[in-house]
Amino acid sequence: MSTKDEASCVYASLILADDDIAVTSEKIQTLLKAAGVTVEPYWPGLFAKALESTDIKSLLSNVGSSVGAAPAAAAAPAAAAAEPAKEEKKKEEEPEESDDDMGFGLFD
Repeated sequence: MSTKDEASCVYASLILADDDIAVTSEKIQTLLKAAGVTVEPYWPGLFAKALESTDIKSLLSNVGSSVGAAPAAAAAPAAAAAEPAKEEKKKEEEPEESDDDMGFGLFD
């Protein structure tokens, strides 16, 4: 039962935030009553208290974007691309050894 209560309060809070209305316990209760949804009486107050200092719109706008993740994610492919180039340079620098150089020529 509490999952439905939580989801109902989340949706009511999102509706209020979308309409630029302050998220308060009374407004959440009003929306839930208009929708015909009944929840435990403590849920609207709990959500209002939790969201009172949160800018919900900016929170939703920044989902998935992280300051620390972008540079690290960009650096990983660059480092991976540099590895094959290093290996190619090593191969070019080292002369290829053949069987003839070691005295094991196939056609002696």
